[in-house]
Formats: sequence, C-alpha cells, structure tokens
Amino acid sequence: MPVKRLVSVVVALAFGMSLAACNTVAGAGKDIEKAGEKIQGAAKK
Repeated sequence: MPVKRLVSVVVALAFGMSLAACNTVAGAGKDIEKAGEKIQGAAKK
C-alpha cells in the first residue's frame, strides 16, 4: 500500500471516529473549534 494511500485511510478513520464521538452537529462544531484553537496556540509558540 503506498504511503499516501495509507495516510489518507488513517486520516479518514480518525475523522470518522471523531465525528462518531459527537452526538450533535453543534458538538462536532465545538470539537472542530477547539482543535483549531489548539493549532493556533501551537503556531503562536
């Protein structure tokens, strides 16, 4: 399996599992917002 395909599969699985953990669309939005804030914080450091 090529590396790009493997990475794509892993990312898709992780995204699917993170959405499955949310009970509502609002919950998914909050999770995505928190992830964005963490990325911004890491970028500022």
